[in-house]
Amino acid sequence: MTKVQNEIIKINGIDMYFEVHGEGKPLIILHGFTGSGAGLAELFKTLLPAYQLIIPDLRGHGKSTNPNLTKQFLFKESAQDVYALLDYLKIDNCSGIGFSGGALTLLHMAYAQPERINSMAIVSAAPYFPQSTRDFMKLVTIEDKTEEEWNAMREIHFHGDEQIKMLWQQAHDFSKNQDDMNFTPEMLSQIKTKTLIIQGDRDPIYPIELAIELFKNIKNSYLWILPNSGHGPITTILTPELISKFKELESFR
Repeated sequence: MTKVQNEIIKINGIDMYFEVHGEGKPLIILHGFTGSGAGLAELFKTLLPAYQLIIPDLRGHGKSTNPNLTKQFLFKESAQDVYALLDYLKIDNCSGIGFSGGALTLLHMAYAQPERINSMAIVSAAPYFPQSTRDFMKLVTIEDKTEEEWNAMREIHFHGDEQIKMLWQQAHDFSKNQDDMNFTPEMLSQIKTKTLIIQGDRDPIYPIELAIELFKNIKNSYLWILPNSGHGPITTILTPELISKFKELESFR
């Protein structure tokens, strides 16, 4: 029987919910901003039977809390949370797959403690937020959300509508933050992790030039651009190909 662990732990002033599926090489899977870990296990566990999947809800998402007095979300803090979770699980190093906000968290993790992330696939990531990205983020407003969007969020977030409002407000406020996502070429060059960069060529949030900049400056990196694809371009159909490329990445020396 597949080993499954579900737990909520107190770390860094938050309650973090996480799931662990299976046994084997540890692999952390990080959802995107306003998403949650719900459903990721079903998507990956049959494709990665040799891995131990560690799937948290990032701070303020899903069943996790974010009692930050400033009500902001920092990807640097999110990276510290995930490392605290790995410490709790007594995992010295692992691999990672991150989507959008989860990919930004992985970037911070690989920069802060490069020896702990063996390899990573980052889907729809960016080293910094250019003005076009900030303009897109300004368009995220609570007032414009439809009932369908509210109901979709209520299915994966469990701390009431105030949690959902906070997430949308934080997404809007990314347009003003200048410090959190601000990787220079020199900083990126310090990332030693084997990195697969996955980007849709029609991403409305992160222009394709940002993926190329990551590829140019992360020395041990590989670039996979998906044609006619937008933000977070991994679907149930594409996931097996992602896993195949991720396994290839793991085998590279």
